Amino acid sequence: MRMPGRRADDAAVLELLESSGQNVQRTAALLHDIVREFPETVRLTEEMVQLEHEGDRITHDIIHLLHGAPRRRRGCLTTADGHALATALDDIVDFAEQTADTLSMYRIEAPMEQATALAEVLVGAGEQVARALACLRSGADMAPHLVEIHRLENEGDRITREAVAALFVTGIDPMVVIRWKDIFAALEASVDACETVAHVLEGISLTRR
Repeated sequence: MRMPGRRADDAAVLELLESSGQNVQRTAALLHDIVREFPETVRLTEEMVQLEHEGDRITHDIIHLLHGAPRRRRGCLTTADGHALATALDDIVDFAEQTADTLSMYRIEAPMEQATALAEVLVGAGEQVARALACLRSGADMAPHLVEIHRLENEGDRITREAVAALFVTGIDPMVVIRWKDIFAALEASVDACETVAHVLEGISLTRR
């Protein structure tokens, strides 16, 4: 439902941002499935590529609308905020796709427990991102979702630290260590991008007060 006084271009951008959030949520769930039972789930990587392409399309449409619209008045989603949201959402999906691609490229034989746990964190963060963007469109309170994103990002940091530490205490082949560090870096970057979305949304919410 369109909020009173909202222009058509504002409504279109918010609808696309909500669609991007839903794509993030689907991507996170798919990556969790891939990580949990890799390499049996390698067939799902093509679906991940399709979601990444869909994210690119939505991002392009958002930026096209933002730059084609007249200067936005105070109180609406600014061009800068819209661009920051669109690119952060795109980063979430890009890093998730990079994680799946790295698993395949390095021919990982079995997932680490911490990788599955970090993918679960991304699922939770992706869900909260989608809910927060729905609130942005409806005008509902998004604060609880933003708080949860920050909590999940902290949890992701903890899991990553423990995972990297575990790599150096079990006598694993150095090449395996390098591969898993790359995988955890991509996973963590995807979670961090969720927090970037939360930071932008917090800034937007301040202008609404």
